[in-house]
Amino acid sequence: MNDRITRFLETLACWTLAILWAGPLLFALWAAFHGPEYLTRLDFTAPLTLDNFAQAWATAPFARYYLNTVLYTLGTLAGQFVLCTLAAYAFARFRFPGRDVAFMLVLVQLMIMPDQLIVENYQIMSALGLVDTITGISLPYVASAFGIFLLRQTFKQVPVELEEAALVEGASRLQVLTKVYIPLGRPTYLAYGLVSVSYHWNNFLWPIVITNSVTTRPLTVGLAIFGAPESGVHFPIISAGTLIAVAPLLLAFLLFQRQFVQSFMRAGIK
Repeated sequence: MNDRITRFLETLACWTLAILWAGPLLFALWAAFHGPEYLTRLDFTAPLTLDNFAQAWATAPFARYYLNTVLYTLGTLAGQFVLCTLAAYAFARFRFPGRDVAFMLVLVQLMIMPDQLIVENYQIMSALGLVDTITGISLPYVASAFGIFLLRQTFKQVPVELEEAALVEGASRLQVLTKVYIPLGRPTYLAYGLVSVSYHWNNFLWPIVITNSVTTRPLTVGLAIFGAPESGVHFPIISAGTLIAVAPLLLAFLLFQRQFVQSFMRAGIK
């Protein structure tokens, strides 16, 4: 009896959370595909239209925003993969004085919110001449403590005998890393890549601080300016612009949902 009540409460909680999550998205879908006269009228016989998407695309430079976002997101991910892999391999397999202290200092980054470092990061980017550049948006996120910790734990699970066998065969340290550790850590790389891409695709505060022009603004900043009240854009067009911005991540999740879940389970992320 208690198990039945527990399952009922769990199911009820899941449905409640699902409705809360999907509600705004469903309303945006309705508003984007219908005229403004149907914004607050739930009429299933109302005609569908793509005019809102055409007006949104013509009103704001979404193509440029897409390009900036892809460059910023993938550039950040590539830098994180390289730096986190090298750091994680060093912390997992090399013994050197102060290794544990250095690793603890890296983990301290997990306890500091990125928003708290905005002023310092802006001063550094300004000194480097990287304000209003794609590199300036990406650089503060390349050294990821979460990525180093995650890959270090993965590398420590790889049997040392595999590395020793590769070294006996004449492989260099870099070849051991690329031929042994990275292939065995593929699920972790996929899970971390998904987290990184989704976070940076939706990142807003740092990009709006560091960018000043259309040539560097990502989708989140461009969408905020596009939807500002002074722009005079109607809500159906804003909804269409919102769907344009979130469509790639949403489609990727719907198409690769099973792979996403499997990669997270194999990587041990819950």
